[in-house]
Amino acid sequence: MTTSTRGASRVPAVLVLEDGRIFRGRAYGAVGETFGEAVFSTGMTGYQETLTDPSYDRQIVVATAPQIGNTGWNDEDDESSRIWVSGYVVRDPARVPSNWRAKRSLDDELVAQDIVGISGIDTRALTRHLRERGSMRSGIFSGEAIAPESELLARVQAQPHMKGASLYEEVATKETYVVPAVGPDGEAVPIGTAKFTVAAIDLGIKGMTPHRMAERGIEVHVLPATATEEDVYAVAPDGVFFSNGPGDPATADGPVALMTAVLERKTPLFGICFGNQILGRALGFGTYKLKYGHRGINQPVQDRTTAKVEVTAHNHGFAVDAPLDKVSETRFGRVEVSHVCLNDNVVEGLRLLDQPAFSVQYHPEAAAGPHDAAYLFDRFTSLMSTVPMEGQRA
Repeated sequence: MTTSTRGASRVPAVLVLEDGRIFRGRAYGAVGETFGEAVFSTGMTGYQETLTDPSYDRQIVVATAPQIGNTGWNDEDDESSRIWVSGYVVRDPARVPSNWRAKRSLDDELVAQDIVGISGIDTRALTRHLRERGSMRSGIFSGEAIAPESELLARVQAQPHMKGASLYEEVATKETYVVPAVGPDGEAVPIGTAKFTVAAIDLGIKGMTPHRMAERGIEVHVLPATATEEDVYAVAPDGVFFSNGPGDPATADGPVALMTAVLERKTPLFGICFGNQILGRALGFGTYKLKYGHRGINQPVQDRTTAKVEVTAHNHGFAVDAPLDKVSETRFGRVEVSHVCLNDNVVEGLRLLDQPAFSVQYHPEAAAGPHDAAYLFDRFTSLMSTVPMEGQRA
């Protein structure tokens, strides 16, 4: 929940954590109050893509980079139609943006979209606190919203937890739309004439993801999170994609049922982030909440199929509980953990050995971030090229 008015950088603000820790600073963006789960993101750049990522719904994001806002805000790098974070925490906001594409400052955009933030606090100390204690409920209060500390703490502690939160439907598209394939000349290919057609289930999809597929000659039909098996196969897909998204995957029974139906048809399948967790559940694995999650554009992951290490973009607070040391037997055949985080051995990918399906826990579309994982879209294209599709569409 957010309530706000137009802000000013000299207005006092406080960040209150559910364990009673309080940080005092100045208002950044809109003035008022907001609540969410406090998490930190380690990216040095890419704040615009972070703020507009639907996976950050109901989260207050702490930027670990000390200075934020240097490149301002442009009209090209949004990953969705709006800012999704509940609040934003920075140490040293840029006084003047400097980038040839900038249309306005980050502060101006936060105000325009009524995003309450705080600046001027020790974000290093805050990050260390969250690493030690874990991500937790929090609130930012500025201006007239500031009240006695005991009252603010009580209001934070009354907020819902992220564990058990079902959020993917509230961020997903309500209507199906199509992202056409892009030809060698860079022009859109007429609808219905692309080499491949993919049904993409929007659980909080970022705009760059269907674009990366379109670059590979794929026509992408983006479907609502509530799409049925009939909706998916009505577009005659060569493959099915499950996107990233917010909240606890344990609540996503609908997407799990849909993915199970896709697996039963043996249609080529690719999932990322929330989609990886959905695949884990469909295969019979559990999911669990990480202490403080992985968020940033510098996370080391090993692709166990090639032994190569990738620097990758992450945003997840939940993970799949699957064995790292063996191939698992499931109702859909053998499954192995294909990718693993080198920081903490968290499962970062799954691969079915007996049918065409795989997933990763991170963001191969790299918006923002490194391009080490772009090959995964090629791997998906290769699956659709080699798997016979007769009988799989209708």
